[in-house]
Amino acid sequence: MSGKKVDINSLDYIFSQMVETMNRSKNDIFIISEQNRQSLIQMQKELAIVHSKLEDVFTEGNLLIEETRLSRKRLGDVSKHFNTFTEEQVREAYEHANDLQIKLSINRTEDRQLQERRDDLERRLNDLNDAILHADQLVTQANVVTNYLTSDLKNVGQALETAKLKQDFSMKIIEAQEEERKRLSREIHDGPAQMMANVLVRSDLIERTYREKGVDQALIEISSLKLMVRNALSEVRRIIYDLRPMALDDLGLVPTLKKYLMTIEEYNTSCQIHFRSHGNQRRLLSNFEVAIFRLIQESVTNATKHGKSQNIWVDVEWCTSMVTITVKDNGTGFDKRLVRDKSFGMIGMQERIDLLKGEMIVKSTIGKGTSMKFQIPLIEEQR
Repeated sequence: MSGKKVDINSLDYIFSQMVETMNRSKNDIFIISEQNRQSLIQMQKELAIVHSKLEDVFTEGNLLIEETRLSRKRLGDVSKHFNTFTEEQVREAYEHANDLQIKLSINRTEDRQLQERRDDLERRLNDLNDAILHADQLVTQANVVTNYLTSDLKNVGQALETAKLKQDFSMKIIEAQEEERKRLSREIHDGPAQMMANVLVRSDLIERTYREKGVDQALIEISSLKLMVRNALSEVRRIIYDLRPMALDDLGLVPTLKKYLMTIEEYNTSCQIHFRSHGNQRRLLSNFEVAIFRLIQESVTNATKHGKSQNIWVDVEWCTSMVTITVKDNGTGFDKRLVRDKSFGMIGMQERIDLLKGEMIVKSTIGKGTSMKFQIPLIEEQR
């Protein structure tokens, strides 16, 4: 050691400047964070308006679809029995059908624009939330340093532990995101990517069939190709729903389920899906609605994809303190002893039920179909 005397006054000045700088920086960060929070509130209000408009447009669209269907039926009757209608009646039928088609097109355009606006607002809200979270983390870190400087290391351990917990929580989120990306990558690789590769192979086969066996055989191959493309499209839509159905936040559980099941039925023409919701249905917390949707989605997917079911019954029963979901099918069924520990879908459903403190009852007999029953207790604020 040099033996040089330490200037206590200089150290005190440096120390006080460090504390002042930390406090000033912390205040600046707090001001920025509050400004972001105000922007967040305004954006949330705008998003609520967009959600309301989306619901109105969605309702109007459903009415227009039904009116269009009826007008097409009317137009078909007019065309089929042309001689029994006056020229004025024929013209009115054509004009009415055309007007409805235009209104439906405008409705879909408005729906698409509102969805784009909603998605943009949600992205910006996520960015603001990230900025606010980052600012809070910086304030926490500044508090750690300030406490260290002003309390002579007293209580700094607890502050550091708080910061570490926040960091650990962020790491958990990142890990979950990465796992979800891996899962989605596997699904795309094993599903649509493989199907599209098969489409390319089949298209080459069609060319060779046309040259070697003629038009009729080539048309048969084309029909098979169309089915393959339809299956690929269905798989892509399923993956989109897996990410998160947009209508769930806007409309709630029951309307979203109706729309989803109609889509599944549309792309599985050999299967009929019967949906019923009875009791006092209501909005639940977001995580409950997502979990219930996922449980039904996985059950219906298993019934159509693995069970080869021709009929599926989905019942949602709303009670005061519990919601009960039953998904039954008349498919091939399975042996629970063989599937229980090997099916990632079943494991995933059980994990969701466990998180919701509910119960899952599985009944299945080979050749006689499957019944999935989920009983989920509702917390006090949802009753």
